[in-house]
Amino acid sequence: MEGLLQAGSSYFYYKKSFSQVCKQWLRVEGLTRLSIRVLEPDLIPVFLPRFPNLLFFEAQVFISNPHLEFVAKTCPKLQVLNLNLKKTLEEFEELDENSGFEDVGNDGISALANGCPNLSKVLLRKRKNVANFAVISLAKLCRNLTTLDLGRCNLVDDRAVEVIGCSNSIRVLNFEACSLITDHGLAVLATGYISKTLKKLVLAECDRITDSGVSMLKHICCLEELNLAECGPKITDSGGLAVSSLSSLKKLNLGWLINLSDVTVIAIANNCVKLVSIDLTGCELVTGVGVRAFGNHGSLEYLVLASCYNICMNDLSIVVRCQSLRNIVLDKGLRMWIPMPMQVHISKFCQLHWR
Repeated sequence: MEGLLQAGSSYFYYKKSFSQVCKQWLRVEGLTRLSIRVLEPDLIPVFLPRFPNLLFFEAQVFISNPHLEFVAKTCPKLQVLNLNLKKTLEEFEELDENSGFEDVGNDGISALANGCPNLSKVLLRKRKNVANFAVISLAKLCRNLTTLDLGRCNLVDDRAVEVIGCSNSIRVLNFEACSLITDHGLAVLATGYISKTLKKLVLAECDRITDSGVSMLKHICCLEELNLAECGPKITDSGGLAVSSLSSLKKLNLGWLINLSDVTVIAIANNCVKLVSIDLTGCELVTGVGVRAFGNHGSLEYLVLASCYNICMNDLSIVVRCQSLRNIVLDKGLRMWIPMPMQVHISKFCQLHWR
């Protein structure tokens, strides 16, 4: 009997010790964890207090303003906020109609701007309720902000851009499909403090901008990446020539700018000597005359000519002489018209892709 008691005592002693070790481990793990990805926002009040030292917070699902207000109070050291939404527009509409749930907007983002002043990277793509007030709060309160993704936040307009233009830290800025932004907003970016720091600017599908606004971008002295794809017919060679004066450019997307011609392409080939990648998809006025200008380019590695039909085999044989070229993308409709020997010849110089 005494042996049994001793054995039982040992069991309970080890069980208690094991429990204490587990609790200590959980405490240490909670204090040292730096990143978290949330799949069930409703559980945030339950588990988040364990992680007060988080630097990276990710939630690519619907999340409410109260949820983010709780995050702001609980994790003041946050540096990276990734709320890029993966849902489709149809899922958005279904959510609004059936559940009454309201996705995060100005209140939640403003709470984070106030509670997490160390934020340096904020990604808000597709958050349709995010508007000027939230963006202005971020730009004013987060002094270390370097990356701001507002893609498809279609309530954002020039008033928010005016405040962003005063930032002296932002390097990456995404306004994809922010259709309320106009030439005035581009002028602010080109003349504000941000013009000294901005390296990447995405304006794809901003269809209110014209040559006037695009021409101002030449004043952004260190711009390396520019995306103007699908910005509409109001961008012509006038704006294109201004873009060609950006000698620091490394990546350029001019897809579906149907009023750009060889004039722009030749100017870019001659002036943008650091250019590594250019996308001319759907630029229907571009011909072999423009494309051949890249034949002697010193740094171009990636050339996209999908939906460009005014290019012949002779043009391709010249452009592939570009010694730095690694990849060329042609329209798949041309595949049957380009003889196999020519395709093999191109493949000797670079990877040939069809789109």
